[in-house]
Amino acid sequence: MQKRVFGRTGRQVGEIGFGAWAIGGAWGRTDDAESMAALHAALDAGLDFIDTADVYGDGHSERLIARVLKERDGPRPFVATKAGRRLPEQVVEGYTAQNLSAWIERSLRNLEADTLDLVQLHCPPTDAYYHPEIFEAMERLVEQGKIRHYGVSVERVEEALKAIEYPGVASVQIIFNMFRQRPAELFFRQAQRRNVAVIVRVPLASGLLTGKFGPDTTFAEDDHRRFNRHGEAFDVGETFAGVPYEVGLVAVEKLRPLVPEGATLAQLALRWILMHEAVTVVIPGARNRQQALANIAAAGLPALPPQTMEAVARIYEQDIKPWVHQRW
Repeated sequence: MQKRVFGRTGRQVGEIGFGAWAIGGAWGRTDDAESMAALHAALDAGLDFIDTADVYGDGHSERLIARVLKERDGPRPFVATKAGRRLPEQVVEGYTAQNLSAWIERSLRNLEADTLDLVQLHCPPTDAYYHPEIFEAMERLVEQGKIRHYGVSVERVEEALKAIEYPGVASVQIIFNMFRQRPAELFFRQAQRRNVAVIVRVPLASGLLTGKFGPDTTFAEDDHRRFNRHGEAFDVGETFAGVPYEVGLVAVEKLRPLVPEGATLAQLALRWILMHEAVTVVIPGARNRQQALANIAAAGLPALPPQTMEAVARIYEQDIKPWVHQRW
């Protein structure tokens, strides 16, 4: 797997990482043994970047990662976590230095680490990006040795552009996929100019871009693809990338003929993201070893030809853009 430099940190990471939301919860049934096997398989295959959060399974994802890493020898992968969603209500006033420190202490315990590689503010309210004291509090945590670097996880492009004005922000995590293309218009260029790492989440549009779903697919009660279909629990853009399910299914059928021989639609979707040089690492989820290895294999696909990139752009313009482009 090719390596990319993680922004101004100077550290190199593999271009496919492991998104650990699904192994924590909110994606239906999970099995800890399968989750740990997926992580081990990915690490054995050379993966070296894991993304999690303190609220994934109320810390269960972080603790599973710690268990896996305790079972392994050799270099420790880059582990990124997030903080902020433990607030009962998302208000700027909750992002105090005291709260941030407490959340990070909890993640240190969960991950059994002395220092956290990267802590990302976890989709805070837009107004938070206009409060320098929040970012100053993160700087203090770096000085105290609790975290090495900090970044943000955002919902909107506008939030990303504001965040990278702060010189200490090392990374931005953002939704980007064949169904959410706006970040490539301006944000990617600005991130490159400022040497900020870009972590791409929801690369498969919550599974829509695997091509495995249909009109009759049902999701478990505790799966956000059921309970957050209309943004009932959190930002609707996190579920199917904000695309109405039926609209997404139609677009998926138009994408199928573009899949290279011997590959899957999911691998095409991941390779399409890696065609954008501003992307540092993409973090698809995996709940078993087969999914984890298939994700990593996408990095080995040849570069996509111009006609494929143009076809994806046309499908986005015609089918998807009116639903999502100006919302996020």
